[in-house]
Amino acid sequence: MYAIFITGGKQYKVEAGQQLYIEKLDKEADDAITFDQVIAIGDDKKGLIIGTPTIKGATVAAKVIKNGKARKINVFTYKRRKGKHRAIGHRQPYTMVEITAISAKPKRAPAKKKVVADAPVEAAAVAETAAE
Repeated sequence: MYAIFITGGKQYKVEAGQQLYIEKLDKEADDAITFDQVIAIGDDKKGLIIGTPTIKGATVAAKVIKNGKARKINVFTYKRRKGKHRAIGHRQPYTMVEITAISAKPKRAPAKKKVVADAPVEAAAVAETAAE
């Protein structure tokens, strides 16, 4: 079974037991986290379930392994023929998570109850409205 969910503005296709790097979250190592913006779930038995836009009740459970920073990217900017140049670096923060479980239990809307009038309609009231 696999799931596609959204976090940090990106979509990830995951399976149980998979480890992946996502945008930094405010969680510490060994914390549990659930992602509820699941947009699709695929299974060999049930096929593909696609949400509109998300599947209600479906979740992806994960465990935070570590937080860190990616490798440094050197950025060099300059203005030609002006002698102006600047070198800066950037390290993108990330959170490494391990997917523990995929839950595909969509919530169903409750059945609508039929309202039955308790008191019977009087024939005289019906006759008055018909005469007018």
